[in-house]
Amino acid sequence: MNNNDTIFALSSGHGKSGVAVIRISGDNLHDTFSQFISKSDFSPRHAYFCNLHDTAGDLIDQCLAIYFPAPHSFTGTDIIELHTHGAPATINAVFEYLKTLGMRMATPGEFSRRAFYNNKMDLADIDGLAALLDAQTDNQRKHALRSMLGHDSQIYSTWREQMVEISAYAAAILDYNSDDLPANITETIMTRTRHLHTEISNALAKYKTARAIRGGINIVLCGQTNAGKSSIFNYLVGANRAIVSDIAGTTRDVVSVNLDLDGFLVNLSDTAGIRETDDEIENIGIERTKKELENADIILNVFTPETTFLYKTGSDNLATESSIKINIVNKSDTSTDFDSRFDLYVSAKTGDGMPQLLELLRTKIHEITDGAESGVSINARTHALLEQACSDLNSAIKSGDNFDIFAEHTRRAADAIGKILGTITTTEVLDKTFGQLCLGK
Repeated sequence: MNNNDTIFALSSGHGKSGVAVIRISGDNLHDTFSQFISKSDFSPRHAYFCNLHDTAGDLIDQCLAIYFPAPHSFTGTDIIELHTHGAPATINAVFEYLKTLGMRMATPGEFSRRAFYNNKMDLADIDGLAALLDAQTDNQRKHALRSMLGHDSQIYSTWREQMVEISAYAAAILDYNSDDLPANITETIMTRTRHLHTEISNALAKYKTARAIRGGINIVLCGQTNAGKSSIFNYLVGANRAIVSDIAGTTRDVVSVNLDLDGFLVNLSDTAGIRETDDEIENIGIERTKKELENADIILNVFTPETTFLYKTGSDNLATESSIKINIVNKSDTSTDFDSRFDLYVSAKTGDGMPQLLELLRTKIHEITDGAESGVSINARTHALLEQACSDLNSAIKSGDNFDIFAEHTRRAADAIGKILGTITTTEVLDKTFGQLCLGK
């Protein structure tokens, strides 16, 4: 990959559209833009209407062209944007023309990689951009936008600066007389290290919340066969997505759908009923149910009036310890005996209690997500590095007055945070980070 190449990509969506945005990045694109608009005198960041011709002089399209000179652009290089008609044939014709000018198609994330190399964004900002491009709900958008605009970077940078300073003081204790150092320096750096360890530990404790916001909150319907899980699923979805039958064991696989509930992405799954069976296919569905439960944030444990004894006798062991569990009794229209130990009685058939179920789900979702605004948005990459930093800070604290080891562990913790930001990085880290982006970003 050559960072001096002039690259291009479609930055808008693929397929038929009214307008397509084609982005070009490179050095010294002033003359190229002048050729596009047939003007030698033009202003940056102004839209020019032009007839775009190929090298043979044939008209490709009428479009708008905008020039963003370096360093005041997304990548820090010169950028040209062509706003053409969105027909696939038009886009392909523009691409072929740009290739004749010596340009090449960008790789996924290459525009953002250039922004990183030109100090326009750090890796934490890039992670936020990737999350923003994937956002499906308003809350996902808000959290991702905050990360992209530097909220997370500021926190990480502050942590790293403190670690570097603590490590330097720890090393200085070995090389200087106590009279030449600030008073109570030993107690000060130990207190600051403990404080950093607590802050990062708290951030890691919110990882599940960050994952739920970014990837969606996993809500799983489970219970015995014929409890009406699929009917509840269809009611919540608002469509007949799952097969409903009086025959036990109808649901053989996990049926999932994405919902927007109060601005949060919800991954709602209907699962196979749990029971003893000799049916090989049904047993595969039951095993998949158990795997869904392991990843669930909220479990809707569905009973019927006839199976409530399973809860009363403690026989229901379907939920995991880390999940919020809601015990509901379906088919309330067939019973007059209500047990206060259950969270809710509903009837998917009549709709009785279903609005209350939705409200209860909203409450539980907010229990999971509230407070996330104050923390950093952690993904799998940053989670591993934060764990490494936390472990090194803990080792530094345990080293006591062995300041040689103390300084080394705090330095390694600072390096881990540096890898989150990209101030200390490897090609492997860069490839993974930018590879999550699309063409044109």
